[in-house]
Amino acid sequence: MIRRDMAEILCIEEESFEFPWADTDFTRCLRQRNCIGIVAEISGGVVGYMLYELHRTKVHILNFAVARTHRRLGIGTAMLTKLMSKLSSQRRNRIVLEVRETNLPAQVFFRSLGFLATSVLQDFYQDTTEDAYLMHFLTEANEDSTTRRLAG
Repeated sequence: MIRRDMAEILCIEEESFEFPWADTDFTRCLRQRNCIGIVAEISGGVVGYMLYELHRTKVHILNFAVARTHRRLGIGTAMLTKLMSKLSSQRRNRIVLEVRETNLPAQVFFRSLGFLATSVLQDFYQDTTEDAYLMHFLTEANEDSTTRRLAG
């Protein structure tokens, strides 16, 4: 994600969310040392993006969207699969994110990739009183070790 991508990213953001991030929100996030932004491109144009933070034991997805014209083509799945491939049972072993209670398409999408809703965050958003679901994805190695501990 580079500065010249921002115009296309902001267009995708506007069409994707009722309460979109502003340019300054993206800039503030990307200035943080642990924040990373990636884009998906087709023919040189941005069709999707993801911002996430790296923490000691987890990756936290902050913002994620695919252009309406390119949804259900595997772009979002490819971006998340790439991020999942970077997880390690020895270091960052999970991905966390929040999804609006009313964003059913996102909930279904993340569940299809193995994310589980683990809690409800009451009045999570500043722009409304809407709740969010906290969703987690754990590496298979981490799930296996948890299962072994519980079973043995």
